[in-house]
Amino acid sequence: MHLIKDENGNVIPHGGEAHQHEHCGSCGDNCQENCSQEVVALLNYMLSHNEHHAQELDQMAENLQKLGMEDAAKTIKEGVADFQKGNMRLGLALTLVKEHLKEA
Repeated sequence: MHLIKDENGNVIPHGGEAHQHEHCGSCGDNCQENCSQEVVALLNYMLSHNEHHAQELDQMAENLQKLGMEDAAKTIKEGVADFQKGNMRLGLALTLVKEHLKEA
């Protein structure tokens, strides 16, 4: 289980056996706000997590290149480029969610 934090560093409970997403829309007065905060925290986390993995994969490609495995290194670097495109889209989605929340 990963710890997910909001923009202020507060841990938002997420994951585990008892966690379900059915609560969104059916949990009472603060549900919309709580679900929105969870979405923002999760997107922040996933974006950071994915960026970290992209860095690790890039390092792996450099190591493979040093070992003479040019084809594998090239393929990983291409995958990292795709990963970064996905991260760009996640970043855009996060920005859009935040803008919608400001309007609400």
